[in-house]
Amino acid sequence: MGSQDNQDGRGKLAVVTGASSGIGLELAKCCAQRGYDLVIAADEPEIEDAEAALASYGVNVKSIETDLADLEGVDELYDAIDGRPVDALLANAGHGLGRAFLDQDFDDIRHVIDTNITGTIYLAHRIGRDMQAQGSGRILFTGSIAGFMPGSFQAVYNGTKAFVDSFAAALRNELKDTGVTVSCLMPGATDTNFFERADMLDTDVGADDDAKSDPAEVAKAGFEAMMKGEDHVIVGFKNKMQVAATRVLPDDMVAEQHRKMAEPGTANKH
Repeated sequence: MGSQDNQDGRGKLAVVTGASSGIGLELAKCCAQRGYDLVIAADEPEIEDAEAALASYGVNVKSIETDLADLEGVDELYDAIDGRPVDALLANAGHGLGRAFLDQDFDDIRHVIDTNITGTIYLAHRIGRDMQAQGSGRILFTGSIAGFMPGSFQAVYNGTKAFVDSFAAALRNELKDTGVTVSCLMPGATDTNFFERADMLDTDVGADDDAKSDPAEVAKAGFEAMMKGEDHVIVGFKNKMQVAATRVLPDDMVAEQHRKMAEPGTANKH
C-alpha cells in the first residue's frame, strides 16, 4: 500500500483476535499497513512471532497469549488495551471441530462454543460499550458461509457461525445511529491451519487445497468492508453461489451436500 494509505489509521488502535496465523494475522497486517497500532491476541505461542512481524510495519504492537474461550482471557485482553480508545475491533478468533457430533468430546464441543460465541460476544460487549460512549468505532466479526448450512459432521461449528452471522446483523441494526459500524466477513474454506486443528484433513473440504481461498485476499475483502461500513462480505464467486443455493434448497439436501464435503474419509473421493 502507498504512503497515503498509511495515514488512515495513524494514531488509532485496532484489536485483532485469532491473530497468530491465517485470516486473523492477515487482518492485522491490513491494519498495520494503514498505520493502526495493534493489540493482538490468540491462544497460541505463535502470537509472539506475529507481534514481531507486525511491528516491522512501524506501528506499536502488543500481543497477548490467552484463551478467549474464557471470560478471564477476554478480560486479560481488555486490560491490555490499558484504557486507550479502540477504533477497530476485528473479532476473528474461532475454532472448528470435525467428525460426528456424538463422537466428539464434549469438552471440545464446549470450547468451540465458548470461543466462537461466548468469548466473541463478551469482547464485543466490553469494547462495543466503549465505542458507543465515544460515538465512533468499527467492528468486524469473522462469520462464515458455514452459518447458512446445516453442517453435517461439523454441526457445532456451523451452528456457532450461524449465531455469529445473525448476531452481527442484529448488532449492526442496534448501533446504526451511534457512529459505530458492524460488518461481518463470511469466508468459505480458506488455506489456513483451520482444518488441521479441527481434525478434518481426511475430509473432502479439508484435503482440497486447490479449492481454498487465499487468507490474504479474504482478509483484504473483510478489512475493506469494515472500512466502508458495509454490512457483510462473502468472498469468492463459488462461495456466493453456495450461499445462494442454501436459500432455495431444502435443509436436508444442503445437509447431505455438506456431508459429502465434511464426513471423515471423504478426502480425494469427489
